[in-house]
Amino acid sequence: MAAAVVVTRVRMVGAVAVAALFAAGLTGCDDAKDRPAVSTTVAPPPASSTAGATSAGSVAGMSTEPFGRVGDTAVTRYTLANDKGMRVRILDYGGIVQSLEAPDRAGRAANVVLGFPTLADYVAKNSPAAGGPYFGAIAGRYANRIAKGLFTLDGKTYTVPVNNNGNSLHGGSSGFDQKVWRARQEGGSLRLEYVSAAGEMGYPGALTAVVTYSLDNDNRLTVDYHATTDAPTVVNLTNHSYWNLAGESAGPVYDHKLTLNADRYTPVDGTQIPTGRLEPVADTPMDFTKPAVIGSRIGADNPQLKIGRGYDHNWVINRPDDSALVQAAVLEDPMSGRTLTVSTTQPGIQCYTGNFLTGDLLGTSNHAYRQGAGVALETQHFPDSPNHPDFPSTVLRPGQTYHQVTVYQLGVTK
Repeated sequence: MAAAVVVTRVRMVGAVAVAALFAAGLTGCDDAKDRPAVSTTVAPPPASSTAGATSAGSVAGMSTEPFGRVGDTAVTRYTLANDKGMRVRILDYGGIVQSLEAPDRAGRAANVVLGFPTLADYVAKNSPAAGGPYFGAIAGRYANRIAKGLFTLDGKTYTVPVNNNGNSLHGGSSGFDQKVWRARQEGGSLRLEYVSAAGEMGYPGALTAVVTYSLDNDNRLTVDYHATTDAPTVVNLTNHSYWNLAGESAGPVYDHKLTLNADRYTPVDGTQIPTGRLEPVADTPMDFTKPAVIGSRIGADNPQLKIGRGYDHNWVINRPDDSALVQAAVLEDPMSGRTLTVSTTQPGIQCYTGNFLTGDLLGTSNHAYRQGAGVALETQHFPDSPNHPDFPSTVLRPGQTYHQVTVYQLGVTK
């Protein structure tokens, strides 16, 4: 069906707007059947300069500074800060969340996401060509995997680059994570736009993607995704931040408690492609319907855990309908007291426990990231959806608007 869907357009300008989202919900990109490179030469940044930004009442302010160049293109780092001690640094290269500082129960701030200190590190080490981890980046045009880099749309088969165990991962060999996005400040929000040309990485249709980051005084970082196309295509966007609520250099997150609002998950084959089944999590190590310590069952004798060397699976979020903003996950660090609540309009969430981090990457504090150093909670449509007609569709057609929202709320336990 090609009927366009009217979507709710919301300007994220603070706690009132986000609260309205929770109350009203949002629609996705389509109806029940059809829902929804740059040069690697890097120059260092010049001497830091900071420009003030106008606050929209939702944040204390925004500042900018040069962060180097990729080829002839300047890269800028934007800092969003609120009145509650939370500060988020975002690059227009890859839309990367480089750092996110949040207070613990004693009011002490720490960076709680993994990342690199320099642009050169992101270019050289974050990309799939380097076996990179996609720290903090926007993944697209299709986040997660497409089996064998092949899918059929309207009777035509498309080929996209394979870059992960014979499959296409996060858009292929040169995805949205490696692009310099066009940025502008909108009040207290940062709006990023990237136009992916028709045929880029093999995908049909010119896709205009807009991702807006907003921070409010309830310590909510809202990520609002929009996309439109001039020809039928597929789209799946997410943010690939790795969280460590004890601090990015604190070591494994295996002592963190995780709750997932999901009674089912999508089991995978040996190449991490969904089998097509939606399996119950009950009586398996995949059951996080009640708070569970991440490390308590990660080493269980379970075929699914062996495939990914730990958790690297998509959970099917429990939701009353297809458009509501619902709570998907809660993460808690018992030592610092920090909590992270993830709410989203997306149908799935990929939990990846950093299983392939090997200690060869040094983070923002010059600390080596080893296995389990962070956990990614990637809100998304299901992996390989273009090849599974029973999964929520990722097809986007001209006249339709892809629109998804994810909210990351930092808090503390008493």
